[in-house]
Amino acid sequence: MSGVHRFQPAGPLSGTLRPPPDKSISHRAAILAAMADGTSELRGYLDSADTRSTLEAVRALGCVVEATKGVAPGALAVRVEGIGLRGPGERAGAGPLAIDVGNAGTLLRLLPGWLAGQGEGKGSWILAGDESIARRPVDRIVEPLRRMGGVVECRDGRLPPLAISAADLRGTSYDTPIASAQVKSCLLLAGLLADGVTEVIEATPTRDHTERMLRAAGATVGVEKVGSGLSLGGALPGRRVRVEPAELLDPCGFDVPGDFSSAAFFVAAALIVPRSRVLVEEVGLNPTRIGLLGILNRMGAAIEVTEEPAPDGEARGTLDVRPAPLRGTTVTAGEVPLAIDELPLVGLLGCFAEGRTVVRGAAELRHKESDRIARVVELLSAIGAQVEAFDDGFAVTGTGGVRGGSVDSYGDHRLAMTGAIAGLASRVGVEVSGMEAAAVSYPGFEADLGRLASG
Repeated sequence: MSGVHRFQPAGPLSGTLRPPPDKSISHRAAILAAMADGTSELRGYLDSADTRSTLEAVRALGCVVEATKGVAPGALAVRVEGIGLRGPGERAGAGPLAIDVGNAGTLLRLLPGWLAGQGEGKGSWILAGDESIARRPVDRIVEPLRRMGGVVECRDGRLPPLAISAADLRGTSYDTPIASAQVKSCLLLAGLLADGVTEVIEATPTRDHTERMLRAAGATVGVEKVGSGLSLGGALPGRRVRVEPAELLDPCGFDVPGDFSSAAFFVAAALIVPRSRVLVEEVGLNPTRIGLLGILNRMGAAIEVTEEPAPDGEARGTLDVRPAPLRGTTVTAGEVPLAIDELPLVGLLGCFAEGRTVVRGAAELRHKESDRIARVVELLSAIGAQVEAFDDGFAVTGTGGVRGGSVDSYGDHRLAMTGAIAGLASRVGVEVSGMEAAAVSYPGFEADLGRLASG
């Protein structure tokens, strides 16, 4: 059967890994390069299905994009000739432009912020994608964009396709009901084209790549803490992010660090496959992306972190990972945005930990490439775990390991890779159906896994 791969129990994992470039940063870099006046050089851009969708989208909007093989595995060297903040509106009167976002949820939710503010009567667009994208809610950006004066429509009031007509936007203050870096980023991009200041208030901070990159491009962005500033349960204090209208964005060169979310699969593998030692190099260590490290620290993980200078504002470094006895922990709502993509791995690690591992406040997982709460529980149950689902999370009772079995990725790249890692540490192996989904974010995943497993 196509896409069915079996992952057998492995001996020690050993070696050095450089994870593929960061997917979130790659998406944002391409969009901001398209919005700039001039040519931007993106070094180490992720070569994956999702990020190629973003390159094709900005091409469709009129950018000249050149992509060649990069120096690092899984990376591209990308040159983008930007069309400027008002560039998309120049094709007004040509009828709606269809843009295929593929499986890229980040593209689906960020791009509308730029398009919506092009000015009344200056263009229209329809964003749609694959079967998975058709189930991803977009009402979370539709409502605040409409508050800014945006003309945005979606199916059944919440789902793609997303139809956008250019409008004159006004700045707003928006208190996000759901912690979402994608919603925040969409509104910040819209704010560049709005009349007046736009601010996004988030009680729980989310990844801040967009803010950093906007500053690098010359935009005026301010950030201040919200609330008492106390940090409870590993959460960072809330933030108020402001952006002022801009006439233009400067082109820039950017070096994309390794993707922490991709590296996390090998971190988890090294923790649960006996006698392993894995060095993960050139991985991004942005504080808003590495919530998993705090969770693993509580679980007793043996991870040594060496941080390197970050001239472009995105910290990076090396992780030295070895097995260690794990203990259960509770992941609270405040921690979820800082570890949202790694929570399936927390569930898997909980199978090997002593005691109970609980994830709560993670209802957002139900709106990823799949319903990740339901699918994680199904995956772990299929390989012999003691696991239960909640509306907003799950709980795993550690039994010292997993038996193995057959699982389905349901087209979700992170579930496919979680199943593969489970197989290495299982007693009888794991068969993963739909393994090809891993190519969405990590085309070289199986090759890297095989190399480390062979020592």
